[in-house]
Formats: sequence, C-alpha cells, structure tokens
Amino acid sequence: MATKTTSTREQILSLLKRERQLTVSAIAHELDITEMAVRRHLNTLERDDIVETTLLRQAMGRPTNVYQLSHSGQEMFPRDYATLAIELLKNLEELDGATKVKALFDMRTERIKKKYEKRMFLKDFQEKLYEIARLQNENGFMAEVTEEPDGTYVLKQFNCPIAEVAKEFPVVCECEKNLLTELLNAEVQVINCMATGQDGHCYYKISPK
Repeated sequence: MATKTTSTREQILSLLKRERQLTVSAIAHELDITEMAVRRHLNTLERDDIVETTLLRQAMGRPTNVYQLSHSGQEMFPRDYATLAIELLKNLEELDGATKVKALFDMRTERIKKKYEKRMFLKDFQEKLYEIARLQNENGFMAEVTEEPDGTYVLKQFNCPIAEVAKEFPVVCECEKNLLTELLNAEVQVINCMATGQDGHCYYKISPK
C-alpha cells in the first residue's frame, strides 16, 4: 500500500497514462488502497486540471465515471519538442539557407500579432502593454510589467517555452522584439535575454513614442 501522498499521486498518474481510462475501483484495486483514498487524490488532480472525468454509459447498470489524464496531465510526462524543432529547423537551414528559417519565424510572428491585435482593439498604450503580459502568461511566459520612474516600462518574462530553440536560432528573439515594437508602436530595448544571458529571464525596456 502506498504511504506517501506524492507516491500515490505518481502511481495514479502512471496508471492513467498506461491504461488511458480507469474507474475509481480499478485504481483502488491496482494500488491496493481504499476507494476513498483514490477519490481524495482524484479530486485534487481534477481541481488542478491534471485529470478529467467522463461519464461512461454501460450496456447494463448505471453509468459510471472514468478518469483520464487531461492535456495538462499528459504534458507532465517527458516530452522533447525542443530537440525535434531544432533538428527540423537545422535541416531546413541546410536545405534552403538561414533566410528561409527567418521567413518561417516571421510568419509565426505575423500570426501571433494578428491574434494579439484582436485583444487590443481601442486600448491605449498602457492597456495594450498589460494585455500583452496577460497574453504572454496564457502562453507560459510568466510575464509582468513594471513602471519605471522615468515613464518607461519593463516587461519581464521569467520563463520562455521556446528558450532552447532561441539559443540555437537567435532570430526568434529578434522576432519577439519586433512583435512588441509593432503591437505597441513603441521603442523596445532588450535588457536581458535568457537565450544569451546568465540570469534566465527576459527583460524588455519599453518607451512609448
């Protein structure tokens, strides 16, 4: 019987990963713990959007709830998207040159710009800046805005989901800067970049025109 909460949680997640869908009773049987204990863990995991439940209708008897990993739960298991992306980009660079890679990232930037602009309609400069921070947070950048005494702003990003790609292809960071410049119609200066810097954060100093 599992005795540690973290151990039981990990076992439940591993079971769901292997079996895809399981009932409370099936999990309890596999781990040799009570159904009450299983429900307690599942309630927490569901609250944290790691697992989700589906009502399964059966040929006989009442429908029963089955549990499965949510998208967030699936992403908790090892992934290596960065290596794959870097390999594909290097292949593209070898086949068609660095210009083609830049064009690819320019297309990505334009797509993000159009998406962000929909959330900035009729907003002033400051409102746009804070909206960008919210949008970046939704994409995992852990962003925040601080206002400096001289009237400028600093957009701080404490995480970069594409940092490994940016280390190999600095054009990514150039595109991020251009995105901010165009969305805000402002002067944007890179103070620190986690792809090339030492402290693991990205800071942009932004001056309204």
